[in-house]
Formats: sequence, structure tokens, C-alpha cells
Amino acid sequence: MKKCIKVLAAAIIGFAAVACSSAEKMAEMAQNVRVECNPAVLEAVAGNIDAALTVTYPEGYFHPKAILEVTPVLVYEGGEQAAAKLMYQGEKVKDNYKVVAKDGGVVKENVHFTYVPGMEKSYLELRGVAKYKNKKVNLPSKKVAEGVNTTYMLVKCEGMVPYKADNYMEVIPQTAEGQILYTINSSDVRGSQLTGASLKDFQAALDEIKANERKTLTGTEVVAYASPDGKEDANNKLSDRRAASANKAWSKVVKGHEATAPEVKSVGEDWEGFQALVNESNIQDKDLILRVLSMYSDPAVRESEIKNMSEIYKELKGEVLPELRRARFIANVEYKNFTKEELLQLINDNSDVLDEEALLRVATLVPAEQKPAVYQKAIDKFNSARAAFNLAVAYMELGQDDKAASQLAKCAVDADVLNAQGVIALHKGDLKAAAQKFAASNSAAAKANQGVVDILSGNYASAVENLKDAPGCCHNAVLAYILNGQLDKAAAAAKCEDAPVQYLKAIIAARQGKAGEAKAYLDKATKVEKYAARVAKDIEFVNVK
Repeated sequence: MKKCIKVLAAAIIGFAAVACSSAEKMAEMAQNVRVECNPAVLEAVAGNIDAALTVTYPEGYFHPKAILEVTPVLVYEGGEQAAAKLMYQGEKVKDNYKVVAKDGGVVKENVHFTYVPGMEKSYLELRGVAKYKNKKVNLPSKKVAEGVNTTYMLVKCEGMVPYKADNYMEVIPQTAEGQILYTINSSDVRGSQLTGASLKDFQAALDEIKANERKTLTGTEVVAYASPDGKEDANNKLSDRRAASANKAWSKVVKGHEATAPEVKSVGEDWEGFQALVNESNIQDKDLILRVLSMYSDPAVRESEIKNMSEIYKELKGEVLPELRRARFIANVEYKNFTKEELLQLINDNSDVLDEEALLRVATLVPAEQKPAVYQKAIDKFNSARAAFNLAVAYMELGQDDKAASQLAKCAVDADVLNAQGVIALHKGDLKAAAQKFAASNSAAAKANQGVVDILSGNYASAVENLKDAPGCCHNAVLAYILNGQLDKAAAAAKCEDAPVQYLKAIIAARQGKAGEAKAYLDKATKVEKYAARVAKDIEFVNVK
């Protein structure tokens, strides 16, 4: 009997020892638990760090009455951040945690962290506490991932806000003209026409062209016409004869004045001149005449319809048709406008001589801090809508978004204004408002700016579509290709030689396993302090020495 009691007591003591040691046993066997992290290198996307964990518990590991509390912790320079706790229980625990059988099993979990600066150089570890009855045992921490990729943060968020263009012409085409008039059905040049005011003004213009160092005579023309009354064939022949007689008279007109040999043209019936003169006239029912011209293209039908309006035709015969029996003497001129140097001098010394286009051009030539004053001058003097918008862009260029927003509120809303407002929202970090403005704008610049929003939001495929055709060498387009895994296209798009793109080229090469090329690009990029500081912590270059 005593022997049975001793055996039973020993069994109870042994069972108690096993029970008390279950938590310790789980801690001792923790190295047998396999954990896989996807991605193996954590990645920040839109300010979030997410990973999927696959945990394999071996057979005999999990005590049926134990609870296991696991805390994923991201440890980084300057601190650590814990994710939500993961809770598991053995088969005999009456709770609501995930059950892990004594025979082992696989559990999958998603973990989430919010990015803070310093996480680039970090590691993810799991910290466990095994609980059995009133006993708690800390498991050895298990490192499951190292480093956080923050490549998307290389995005340039300045935004594209093009200035409205000026129409300033460095060379302005001009013409000087004189004309001679003929009597009806005649091609004879009357002496009175050769000494009339029109040709005297033309001769004076030739002399002024010669004397003006800004003007260059590029060619001359003699163009003859017939009025559109009568038969078309006869009028065409009459126009030809007038061209010949006017060309003969040319030498008399330009004698003593500098001119080139003219190009002689015969137009025939001058319907274009007819329409212009009618439009400028005070003839009653002129709208009816213009309507006839728009309705019919056949010269004979036009003439017939107009002649049917007998009272109107009388006025045309007296006021319009005689002015179309003519030959024009034309001098074509190139006027050399103010040079860059002259514009910069005039804006300081005599800006009143500058027109709207000249002021808009000057603003493109002066330093950023001087642009607002020039645009304001164009607004004050010419009420220039383009200058009003450009003033807002100039403020943005100076980092004065509040002033820019106030100025944009004064502008008529168009695609450019909407895009600029979107960029201001982007600068404030309001991605939703920025995207709404870019969609409403639908301009090329807005599309490229939406690509920035896409990168910041983690929509990399959309970013590629919005940035692939962006004008110029687009840093963000290269970045979008990298983030979307299109390294060959990223390399093809990386055509610039500046430090930011050299850094992106280094990332491309590193991802392709070309450590030597990556190092060569880094040598160029890290001449800029910003990239020299980044590269030491960038997980992209862990295999680049």
C-alpha cells in the first residue's frame, strides 16, 4: 500500500514538474519556430510599412494549455515601434485566440507600422511571452527582417507649374505698301497715279527702311487685281496686263530709292479685297452681301446674286469696285526687336517703352526674386491676364504659396490655374485635394503632377502612365519605373546627368546586380551632401561596397 502511494505521489510530482516547465520549454524550443517575412526587406509605401508573416510551429512545441503573446517590433535608430500583438493559444485553452495544435501548424499574420525618420536602418523582431497558469516566460527575440526601403521618398514634390508664354517676337515681319488704281477695263498706268500720295508714302517708307538699322528689306512684290464684275476669264487677262504695266512702272517708282527686283503676281478677281472693303463700309444691307459670299463659291453666281440686289449694286459700283482695280507695290521688312541685353537695360531705365509682350519676356530673363515686380508692372499697365497668373507662379517659385494662392484667386479659372492650385495642395500634403484639381485641369503638367500623387499614394503603375510622357528629363518618371519594377525602362528614361538621376541610376544598377556600375553612379551622386548622407543608410546598396 505504501509502495502504491509513493508511486502515485511521484507521478503527481512529475506531472507538476512538466506542467511548470511548459512555458520554459516553449522558450527553449523557440529557435525551432520558423518565421518567413514577405517582403524580406521591408518597404515603406505611402508612409506605411506592411509585411506578411508566415510562422511555422513544429510538432510538440505548443503546450495545449499555454498562451503565447507575440509582439512584432521595428527597432530603429532613435527608438522602436510595436505593432499590434499577436495572440495564440493551445488546444485546451478556453479563449478566443488563434489555436495552435500540439502537432504543430502554420499561421499567417499581417503586421503594420507607420514610418518615422530613422527606420531606414532598422530590423523587425518578434518578442514572445509564453504563459501557463500564473507563470510567464520571455522567449528569445527573433529577428525576421532587416532594413526599410524608402526609395519612393526620392520623389520630387515641387510640381510642374509652367508660366504662361509670352508672344514676344525677336524679329517682327512688317510691310510697307503703295498702290496705283486703274480705270475700268484698263491696264494703262496714269501719270497722276505715279505722283499720288500712296506711292509717295511708299517711297518714303523705302527710305526709312534704309535709314533704320533695325529694319532689313527682305523682298518686294508687285501684285495686280481686277474687280469682280464682268466675265471671269476677261478679268483674269486684265489682271495679267495690269501686272505687266505695274511692273514696268516699278522702275520709275523706286528710282533713287533702295529696293530689290519685285516678284510679280497676278491675282485675277479680287474677291478677298471685295469682302474686306464691304465689311469696312457703311453700305446698307452689307450683311446680306457677306452672306452671299459665304453661300456661293462660284464667281459667276456670286456676281449674279449681287447684281440682283440692284440698289446695293449701285453703291458697290460707286464705292467698292473702283478700289479693287489696282496694283499693289509691297516692301517686305524684318524689324529687329529689342535684344535680351536691351530689354534688361530698359526694364531699369525706361520700362514705359515696353509693351505687354516685352514685359512678359523680361520677366523670364530676370532672377526669381525680381519676377513679381515685372509681372505686377504688366498687370498695372496692361491688365495682363497672363501676367496675373505668372505672378502666382513666381510666388510659388519663391516658396510663397500663401501669396500664390491669393493671387490665383484673382485669375479666371482655367486649366493652368487649376493645376497650380493642385500643386499648392500637394505642397500642403493634401493629396486628395491635389488629385481633384489635377483631374479638373487635365493639362499635360497636371497629368505629370498626378504622377507625383500616385507615387506618394503607392499607385506605382498609375504613376508610370501619368509620368511616362512628361516633358523634359523627368526624375519622377525614372523613379516611377523603378518602383513599378520596370528597370530597363527606368534606365532608358534616365538621360540626365544631375545628382538626383545619378542616384536613381545607382539604384537601377544595384537592383540589376551590377555593383560596379552602381558604385560609379554613387560616386557622382554623393558629391551632393544630401545623397552622401542618404547612401550610408539606404538598404538599396547593402550589397554595394
